[in-house]
Amino acid sequence: MRLAFGNDWHATVTVDPLPIMPRFSGNSVDIAHYADVKERERFLLATFGSQERLWDTPDVLRFDPDSRKLAGAEFQMPAESASIEDTARVIPLPAVRPGGLRADEVRDFRLEMCKVLCRTPGDTVLTSLRDRDVLGEPLEARIGIAPDVALLVQHGTVVGWSLTDPARYLTQAFAAPDPNPPFPATRRLLTECLDLITEPVVGDVMDGEPAALARLRSADQALRTQHEDRSRADALLALIANLVEDHRNW
Repeated sequence: MRLAFGNDWHATVTVDPLPIMPRFSGNSVDIAHYADVKERERFLLATFGSQERLWDTPDVLRFDPDSRKLAGAEFQMPAESASIEDTARVIPLPAVRPGGLRADEVRDFRLEMCKVLCRTPGDTVLTSLRDRDVLGEPLEARIGIAPDVALLVQHGTVVGWSLTDPARYLTQAFAAPDPNPPFPATRRLLTECLDLITEPVVGDVMDGEPAALARLRSADQALRTQHEDRSRADALLALIANLVEDHRNW
């Protein structure tokens, strides 16, 4: 299968997905080996593809210049959540077909970040779409480029990505996720935190709506007092930290 990324950049699906465990901060999904900022900078210099620029934050797909194979990826979380009705138009998703990518040519390109987040009950799968136009027709395929991370394909074009069991991969910055399964409380608090940082609830928080602020206060307190699954709880605390700081005097 040959996939289009944007208007004039293409890659072919291979048989070898990345054997890299994703890292999910709540704000992004990162699939790469680098462990700090300097290693990330070296990784970007040694690869080609899509990356952020000054005042521009597209999604990141990086390829090895010798083999032209996919070397890593970073996907930004959309700020807008789709309605239950809209989400039902893309669920169930196609079965995942594991595979890597091989760029058709060694050339940089731009991969627009997704704008719409579709969430299943309990946030067992997060599905990010390029825009609402994608909802008008079925998805053709899901290409599993890494464990539980897949690209979404419609009419031969990549139109989004999905992350299965996001709670499992919760972590901060460059740290590896906890290999143990997440606690049920962590799963519930992930859903609450995703509600708080996406529309429409985040708008109510920013407007100082009492009910929304009470939810933020409750989530912050629950995460601070959760004794088990601390690394994931700390990741969720970091996710809502700016909101908490901005409303410190509630």
